[in-house]
Amino acid sequence: MRETSTDYRHPHRPRAVALANRLLPAMGALTPDALERAAARRTGLEGFGSTDYKEPLAVLLESIEREARLTPVGRLITRERLVGVLANRQRAAAAIDARVEAIPLAPPIVIAGLQRTGTTLLHRLLAADPDHRWLASWEALSPAPIDAGATRRARAPWRAEPRIVAAERAESALRYLAPDFFAVHPVEAHGPEEEVLLLDQSLRSTVPEATLRVPTYASWIEAQDQRPAYETLRRLLKLLSSQRGAGKRWVLKTPHHLEWLDTLFEVFDGAKVLWTHRDPVTTVASFCSMIAHGRGVFSDDVDPVEIGRDWGRKVARMVDRALASRAGREDAFIDVPYARLTADPIAEVRRIYAALDRELTPIAEARMRQTLAGHGQHRFGRHRYDLAAFGLTEAGLRERFGAYRERFVLGPAHG
Repeated sequence: MRETSTDYRHPHRPRAVALANRLLPAMGALTPDALERAAARRTGLEGFGSTDYKEPLAVLLESIEREARLTPVGRLITRERLVGVLANRQRAAAAIDARVEAIPLAPPIVIAGLQRTGTTLLHRLLAADPDHRWLASWEALSPAPIDAGATRRARAPWRAEPRIVAAERAESALRYLAPDFFAVHPVEAHGPEEEVLLLDQSLRSTVPEATLRVPTYASWIEAQDQRPAYETLRRLLKLLSSQRGAGKRWVLKTPHHLEWLDTLFEVFDGAKVLWTHRDPVTTVASFCSMIAHGRGVFSDDVDPVEIGRDWGRKVARMVDRALASRAGREDAFIDVPYARLTADPIAEVRRIYAALDRELTPIAEARMRQTLAGHGQHRFGRHRYDLAAFGLTEAGLRERFGAYRERFVLGPAHG
């Protein structure tokens, strides 16, 4: 069985990509104006909706230029991603009208555990319930229909949905660029995806710092009001509901929410949070490995110790802020221990449904069992990682997460 590399300082590099990195000419600086013009040419549209994205975009681009240490190919991919974000903003602004704004959203079910705590497993299970609405990867990449605008052309009736085609190509590209990443966290065009990619439409999310070295931007984001991002998320969920699954209850999932639960509850009144729990002594190293493999797509200069320092602090901040937000709101949370979820997933889902005053229907259970059968662990290889590679120690993590571990990991109710 394939095992992931632990040589993070020397990322996997296909021969053609290595050659391109040597031969490509230097690209000019990434600037807001240049990216906006490129997006407008792509869509044939004018305007980007509200202007609340401008400051975070400027901070991000400055951070990329000074700190990200991108390869030429990494720079091209980053430019393409940011142009895509701006193009999505244009398409969404054109598509969201009064009819879309009027669509009601039921209080969502929000999976918001730390990274590597079973959130993906739980998300896939709840997405299998036909009564739920979930975000497909292809929708996350392109939430608004692709309208070619000024360059519009007739499409053959057999042509596939262009958003799906684009997502399938992106999946294939990631498999080619970083096969180890799929062993850590599969990204499949037709599978459920995190709505952090929708939050990123406001340029206020953890997406950049999870894929690039941008410490200035990461620090700036922590000090900002996240309401514009969550209001953008709400509008995009309405837009997506207008396309399919109208009236169904959304099942959302991203660790990002732990840092901003107060804002989540303000924007999505009545939301229920499923907080998955697993020992950070295990999960932090696993997540740092995922970050390292992801950054290796963009840069030849990946420092695992730097990643361990930055994300060890970040994960602790997420826990601290989530616990503070939880105080006085215990009825909004359902705790999901990783050990119970993995030991008997269906039994744990049945317990969750009971806490939600729901019944697990035979159809939903059957589909969940099909999901379990088709998504076994190690499908894309075995994920290897080690605390020491990231400059972390078990003793240090036990101390840093002591109160959290005592309450949610070590207690008899969570084993």
